Amino acid sequence: MTDAYETTKTAGTIDPGHVATRAEFAKAFGGGPQGGILPSKDNVLLYADHKVSGNYGYHDGWISEENDPDPIFEYTGAGRVGHQVFTGRKGVGNSAVLDHVKNGRALRLFVAVGKVPGPSAARLHRYVGRFELDREEPFVVRQGIDEKKHERKVIVFRLRPFGSVAHVDEDNVPIAEKTEATLVEPDVTKATLIDPENGEVTDSLRAIIPHTKTEYRAARLSRLFQRKLKSEGHVVQRFQIRVKGTRTPLVSDLYDATDHVLYQVKGNARRESVRMAIGQLLDYRRYVKPAGVKLGVVFPEKPGADMVDLLDELEISAIYQSGASFKRAC
Repeated sequence: MTDAYETTKTAGTIDPGHVATRAEFAKAFGGGPQGGILPSKDNVLLYADHKVSGNYGYHDGWISEENDPDPIFEYTGAGRVGHQVFTGRKGVGNSAVLDHVKNGRALRLFVAVGKVPGPSAARLHRYVGRFELDREEPFVVRQGIDEKKHERKVIVFRLRPFGSVAHVDEDNVPIAEKTEATLVEPDVTKATLIDPENGEVTDSLRAIIPHTKTEYRAARLSRLFQRKLKSEGHVVQRFQIRVKGTRTPLVSDLYDATDHVLYQVKGNARRESVRMAIGQLLDYRRYVKPAGVKLGVVFPEKPGADMVDLLDELEISAIYQSGASFKRAC
């Protein structure tokens, strides 16, 4: 089967690192004179500006993830006011990025580097190169602020280089100077099956994004458990954690602010999932204030007796789905 990327037209003679105006780039790639995400016939052009992004509480740029030798460029989606979405007029640019393979378009990234010398107001941009969305986690949803300084959900695309790119240090996401844990809404998440507009697991995203049955079950289970807690009058949130010396935040699973319980939600109750949940909870607990947060794991079925004993020994509650309700194993 032919890779969809191979059907896209070549970039001509423009190499990564080339600096020019948008008008010059438009001759080779298409696109218009304004906007951050510009779909054209064969390309989706992504324009980043480090000075502008800093005003909205996020930074577009290169990150280095643990246990991953290949770099990722994080690029925040379109929409300056309110939640960023994939649907309607507000979501045209974001859906073009998400659907670029299906539509036979290449993602091409540019970074603002200044202005043309002289009286002209034309901006200069550096062509970083061609990219594709990370196939395991194409985007994450984070909490940020909009032009009116209101909190909102933002879509952060995770771009992988497709061929050679111009990777310069000034495009790296700044390293966190201190550790901070911020409470955010429960639909701010790393789960790539969640639509940031409504917090739902949608068929359209499931069709686009590679996923496993386990990931889908965990996303669905998280929604059901949130509803259960909220129906009982509990406040449900997550922690968005910036760790000193790192470039990208962690996002915990559900936090019951009413009972001060931090939950990890898993798509199965196998031993490896239990072990992973324990490690994740112990990691996140270090940053949760006030101290003394209780821990719990939510499963789609009751874990085996040995795993229940392990969780009980560590004073971590085990919650599992039983029909339309949830029960406690320990």
